[in-house]
Amino acid sequence: MTQDELKALVGHAALAHVVRGAVIGVGTGSTVNHFIDALGTIKAQLAGAVSSSDKSTERLRAHGIRVLDAAEVERIPVYVDGADEIDPRGHMIKGGGAALTREKIVADLAERFVCIADASKRVDVLGRFALPVEVIPMAVAQLTRRFARQYGGDARVRAGVRTDNGLPILDVHGLRITDPVAMEAEVNQWPGVVTVGIFARHKAALCLLGTAQGVQTLTFPAQPAAAR
Repeated sequence: MTQDELKALVGHAALAHVVRGAVIGVGTGSTVNHFIDALGTIKAQLAGAVSSSDKSTERLRAHGIRVLDAAEVERIPVYVDGADEIDPRGHMIKGGGAALTREKIVADLAERFVCIADASKRVDVLGRFALPVEVIPMAVAQLTRRFARQYGGDARVRAGVRTDNGLPILDVHGLRITDPVAMEAEVNQWPGVVTVGIFARHKAALCLLGTAQGVQTLTFPAQPAAAR
């Protein structure tokens, strides 16, 4: 199967985790696009969706699915999104689609995060994929130096890209993230950082992984209360 076929496979498999009659949280990216297309087949059973990006909002509305603002809901039962990398504990790197801040906001509303990904996204240690960090423009040079000094990372502005919030992204190369919880907590405190693309505090409860043998379901233990 091609990578796109694997993405379509897990996108449709995620329908089994959609709570009928409830509002669904919807992420961003090529795998999620397949999930949105699958949602279109059960739109009459949905109360609506909270979307993490303008592109996903457009696709949802094209299928006739009502999109709610995050401010209109207090909790949602499940958030479905992809990942650029996912480790054996369910920690992820996200932000390749430049929607990491809004993705983390919607994930925070959800009782459960369901990750959908093809097998290439599974890694033993996060960091092979450059870590996205949404930043305030004034802090770019300062943060670039700090990543180099503190983590040995090579931070580069993603050329020609602005988030839906109108901000640049630093992609940090050369990292080996052995303690995602600690690094997420640390980097999020740096002045000028809006959001770091480590999803450890908002990690996946399960992952639907597209493989040549079909959809593999990976489940992960809950995050300790102290880490949340």
